[in-house]
Amino acid sequence: MTDFTAHIGTDESGKGDFFGPLVIAGVLVDEKNAELFKDLGIKDSKKLTDKKMLSLSVEIKQHAPHSIIMITNTRYNELYTKIGNLNRLLAWGHARAIENILNSSTCEYALSDKFGDESLIKSALMKNGRSIRLEQMCKAESDIAVAAASVLARAAFVQKIQSMENTYGIKFQKGCSNLVKADAVEFVKKYGKEKLKEVCKAHFKTYNEILLNC
Repeated sequence: MTDFTAHIGTDESGKGDFFGPLVIAGVLVDEKNAELFKDLGIKDSKKLTDKKMLSLSVEIKQHAPHSIIMITNTRYNELYTKIGNLNRLLAWGHARAIENILNSSTCEYALSDKFGDESLIKSALMKNGRSIRLEQMCKAESDIAVAAASVLARAAFVQKIQSMENTYGIKFQKGCSNLVKADAVEFVKKYGKEKLKEVCKAHFKTYNEILLNC
């Protein structure tokens, strides 16, 4: 691989899903593991089946420094109430993933998919990350490090949804469709309105719609 620059890629999962956590992951990719990841077929998680993504996440964890920040629904709702802006919350998560990797590895460049002003991530970085060169790019999942991060983030999201389903005995659909609303109604009937925040993102308009109609 010619002139490959080692860098941290970050990506998130769960941002558009009513149920489940927000997960941000970071992966440090160098010339060696970049070749391996390409050979394994690592790419944007949206282009992979859940089964393939989960198996690839194991390979990524074995071969690259990484960090996974999982913000469960209760914590997510607390942070969103405090921060009041999804892009700022995302920036906080991306910054923490970068910082965690820098605690044990050296890297001078980080790349993420564009979700807002990159100054938000820069301002959220702490001591270890102040000097890193940070860039945001549209469709950054085409980059192997960001693609690897997207796989880790989505795999963690899928595993958490499965855990929630086992805990509550309810199927939690992904996204924010009418099927999702039906699941939310079922949850409220079974556990009550006050517990809905344990499994969903309460700033979605779906939340108020469910409370009004149940």
